[in-house]
Amino acid sequence: MDLALLRTFVTVHRAGSFTRAAALLGLSQPAVTSQIRTLERQLGRPLFLRQARGVIPTTIGDELAHKAAPHLDALVEIAETGLDDDSSLRTLHLAGPPEFTAERALPALAELTGDDGQGFALRVSFGNSDKALEGLAAGHHDLAITTTQPRGALLTATPLCDEEHVLVAAPRWADEIGPEKLRHAGTHALQGLPVVEVHESMPFVARFWATVFDTRPAASGTVVVPDLRAVLACAVSGAGLAVLPRYLCATALDRGDVVALLDPAVPPLRTYFLVIRTGTLAMPHLARAHEWLLAAAASWS
Repeated sequence: MDLALLRTFVTVHRAGSFTRAAALLGLSQPAVTSQIRTLERQLGRPLFLRQARGVIPTTIGDELAHKAAPHLDALVEIAETGLDDDSSLRTLHLAGPPEFTAERALPALAELTGDDGQGFALRVSFGNSDKALEGLAAGHHDLAITTTQPRGALLTATPLCDEEHVLVAAPRWADEIGPEKLRHAGTHALQGLPVVEVHESMPFVARFWATVFDTRPAASGTVVVPDLRAVLACAVSGAGLAVLPRYLCATALDRGDVVALLDPAVPPLRTYFLVIRTGTLAMPHLARAHEWLLAAAASWS
């Protein structure tokens, strides 16, 4: 069986579309369609069902992808790193959210990047979960850290850790609101106060409000900046209330730069997952990074 046809097939399977697969492969869509039809003729079975928006694999298509994809990934790994392990390090391509990756994952993985015979080079991409999973499925990344658990068998997700969210503000706002007032008045005590968020949809505040107050926030973001570290800096400066991961604001809380406005019995949590393409843990450097991150996460609070 032609490996080029298999590579095209696996790319279409991961992308869910002939058009997206063609862009990833640098081919025209008719060329991709022709290759898939050739492979289907060779196998005597259809591999995909065409739909208005992309394609879905048949049972045979899924089975072939699960058998072929890990081996194709291994061949790509050999092609990228070469056969002489002494002359170059293997490269691990990691994708994840910028703040968590920078504050948690990269410090943990830094010890594995040395040239000790088992180390690897590291290339990192920042992005949201959808973008990271799409890049992982397309073969651009080896490992992704996401807050979304992927569906299907092509990607395998392992829970990494839970992230606690805290409602914080500078001391002057805490003095004005007061924890007692907040406990009794709930969100009414927060109406009209400025809010700092990462997006206009206010994902962190909305999740906190839904979990703790069982309602939606009435306010809109006063300051919107797409980085949680910048949100923390704004909160410290007194720009407004913010909902932040505890790991990110723990030092500021200890110093008194910000104050936790509420200590709910059940704080909002968000789970992070380590996601790989199924079967790729056979690659030693990927398996080592995967194991190392899971071990490091056991000590994260």
